Amino acid sequence: MEAYKKVYKKLEELNIEYEVVNHPPATTTEEADLFIEGKEGVRTKSLFLCNHKKTEFYLIIMDENKRLDIKNLNKLLNQKNIHFASIEILEEKMGLKPGIVSLFGIINNKEHDIKIYIDEEMLSENIITFTANDNTKTIFITKENMFKFISLMGYDYTTLIL
Repeated sequence: MEAYKKVYKKLEELNIEYEVVNHPPATTTEEADLFIEGKEGVRTKSLFLCNHKKTEFYLIIMDENKRLDIKNLNKLLNQKNIHFASIEILEEKMGLKPGIVSLFGIINNKEHDIKIYIDEEMLSENIITFTANDNTKTIFITKENMFKFISLMGYDYTTLIL
């Protein structure tokens, strides 16, 4: 089954309302924004990181216009040397390729070992956007439905000011 279909199926199983915008392939968040211009919602970027031992995994969700300060993240999480996970680890843990990382990748996390961190500053908006694990589809969901999805998938999340 195609990745985006798995996302739609899971959202429907969990009774989570969503809207999808189909568009040509987008290789950057800036490019994706052009296809959804004028629609309400925080444009997010989702970053997949790990610790230096590759034993802890982190999904960071933040406004796409922010830059992640990894030194600050290390402090906030009381870690050292958090860094972007390799392509191989990303594929193993989330079943995704670089450029399409999103919250919905946790659907593929068999080990259930990813910690989710959400930037508090983006939560002033009601609508949140993510790829549908496919760079030709953008999903719009409410903030409440984002939290519902995370919880129903059996994950906890932490909000931080990144």
